[in-house]
Amino acid sequence: MSSNYVEKYFEEVHEVVKRLDKKAIGRIIDDIISIKNNNGRLFILGVGGSAANASHTVNDFRKICGIECYAPTDNVSELTARVNDDGWETVFVKWLNTGRLNDKDGILILSVGGGNAEKNISVNLIKAIELAKERKSKIIGIVGKDGGYTAKNSTSCVVIPVVNENNITPHSESFQSVILHLIVTHPGLKENEMKWESTGK
Repeated sequence: MSSNYVEKYFEEVHEVVKRLDKKAIGRIIDDIISIKNNNGRLFILGVGGSAANASHTVNDFRKICGIECYAPTDNVSELTARVNDDGWETVFVKWLNTGRLNDKDGILILSVGGGNAEKNISVNLIKAIELAKERKSKIIGIVGKDGGYTAKNSTSCVVIPVVNENNITPHSESFQSVILHLIVTHPGLKENEMKWESTGK
C-alpha cells in the first residue's frame, strides 16, 4: 500500500514537470531581471507553507542574486501586531505601504489558490496586488490550482498544473521551491557562486 502511494506520487511529480508552462517561467525570470537592473526591490508574500518558501527565497535572492528583497512574514512581531490591531486582510498592504512600494519594485506571490474575493480566501494577497497595480509595480506569481486573483492580475505568473485534486497543496508548494531554485541559478540573475558548487570535485 505505502509503496503504491509513493510510486503514484512521483508519477504525479513527473506529470507536473511535463505540463509546466516553461515560457511562463521565462517571463517571470525576465521580470525579476528587470527589477534587478532597475535597482528595484522584491517583496515576497506567502502564508503557511508558502511563507516558509518566501523566507527561503529572500535568502537566495539576496545572497546568490544580489537583489534587495523582503518577506513581511519574516518579522513575526510586526506581523502579529498588524494582525491584532488592524486585521489579517490588510497585513500585507499596510506593510507594503510602510515599505514605500514603487514602480521599480515587484511583489512575488507564492500561493496555492492565489486569492479569491468571492470565497473570502487570501484577501490579504488581493489587497497587496491592488496596491501594486496602483503603484505600477510588477506582480509576479507562482500559484496552484487556477491561480485565482494572482493569475488574473499578474505581470507574469506560472500556475502549477493540477494532476490530482487531492494533492494540489503539496504539489503547489513543492514546485514553488523547484521553480524558485531554477530562477536564482539563472545566469541572468546569479551573481555569487553557491558554497558546494564552488568547492570543486
